[in-house]
Amino acid sequence: MKHLFVILALFGAVTCGTPAWAEEKAAATPVATAVAEAAAAPAAPVVLVANKGDNAWVMVSAALVILMSIPGLALFYGGLVRAKNMLSVLMQVFVTFSLISVLWVIYGYSVAFTEGGNFFGTLDKLFLKGMTVDSVVATFSKTVVISEYAYVIFQGAFAAITCGLIVGAFAERAKFSAILAFMVLWFTFSYLPMAHMVWYWAGPDAYTDAAAGEAAGKTAGFLFQKGALDFAGGTVVHINAAIAGIIGAFMIGKRVGYGKESMAPHSLTFTMIGASLLWFGWFGFNAGSALEASGGAALAMVNTWVATACATLSWMFAEWMIKGKPSMLGAASGAVAGLVAITPAAGFVGVMGAIAIGLLAGIVCLWGVNGLKHMLGADDSLDVFGVHGVGGILGAILTGVFCAPSLGGTGVYDYVANKVGDYDMSAQLVSQLWGVGTTIVWSGLVSLVAYKLVDMVIGLRVPEEEEREGLDIASHGESAYHI
Repeated sequence: MKHLFVILALFGAVTCGTPAWAEEKAAATPVATAVAEAAAAPAAPVVLVANKGDNAWVMVSAALVILMSIPGLALFYGGLVRAKNMLSVLMQVFVTFSLISVLWVIYGYSVAFTEGGNFFGTLDKLFLKGMTVDSVVATFSKTVVISEYAYVIFQGAFAAITCGLIVGAFAERAKFSAILAFMVLWFTFSYLPMAHMVWYWAGPDAYTDAAAGEAAGKTAGFLFQKGALDFAGGTVVHINAAIAGIIGAFMIGKRVGYGKESMAPHSLTFTMIGASLLWFGWFGFNAGSALEASGGAALAMVNTWVATACATLSWMFAEWMIKGKPSMLGAASGAVAGLVAITPAAGFVGVMGAIAIGLLAGIVCLWGVNGLKHMLGADDSLDVFGVHGVGGILGAILTGVFCAPSLGGTGVYDYVANKVGDYDMSAQLVSQLWGVGTTIVWSGLVSLVAYKLVDMVIGLRVPEEEEREGLDIASHGESAYHI
């Protein structure tokens, strides 16, 4: 009897519980259906939001690059000319910076950084059309973006200082109006396509697999497709500007009294201050080019610091041995040479590579402003080609050497495999030579045509009497100094 009660109790529990289980099962059915429908529905697109820290770093870096132009480059160049031309050089750099800044916003950014052909972008973003505070651009890490406005001003600052560098080659004798006309032509047909060729690509997120990577690669700029590495502008900025400068020096001709009269710098104090501002601002130039507040940016910053110091010392000691005395002009020139040479390599080489590049840059660029300058026979007033051309070429080539992981470099990242790829130094050197050669030919042809057009319409050079008087008074009706 006891066993019968147990059996009946169990039976009652089961039968009484059945409706509850059935209700639970029935209640779960709509939920399961909703889950199934959600899984079947297309996924909502992922909206990438700019990283505030990276944004802040790029904007600060842009301000540092602007500081390099005004007042850094202006004072560096101004101190190197004679007192009667100080104001004219300040004016040329200051107004060139302003002119290129406006052109960059109107059409420059669109031509350089939109998807178009291998050499030019499109006009889809004239006047920054379609851009909003939510617009973003890729960095060098997948799913990491920065505000497009921050990228616009950062790259615009690069364009402005590149054009400003050119004026040093023909300082003290060129017409102000001719300089501005030339800058418009050269910026449009040399700087913009070079920036597009070297730096435009679809971004890392496009490289999801081999097929997608191949398709994305075909939309990149010509030299990017060739594999040329240029972290912050060895080709786009320095070689590009130097070629324009040396051609201008040839076409405008030598200064009146060149080789016969003293044309010593009137204020090495200003030159030293300008060089120091360039060095300071160059941290934004190079480390900012990482586009992220990352370890890569820190590496570029350390390399910029140490390579510049090495070049300062190597130039100074080499000059000391040759001339018997170390000079402030030599130390400042060495610093700029180091800055130029490390620019294409800053984020790709290790610290030992940066030291080697800096030491070589000081010595090679010293030869560039002495031996090579005399061989060429051009009056490159402030040694734009000897420092920026020679230093840029040296740095671009050595990037291919010291980028090798075996020499402490970072190697080249494979965004399809999501790791550093196998490094082929010989192949990379060929790519670097593609970058150097293309820049020389492209800038050379554009510069030649642009100078010729300006000479035919405006005339490149001031009259001899104005040159003797000095461009401060003759061209601007002002004087830098009132004694």
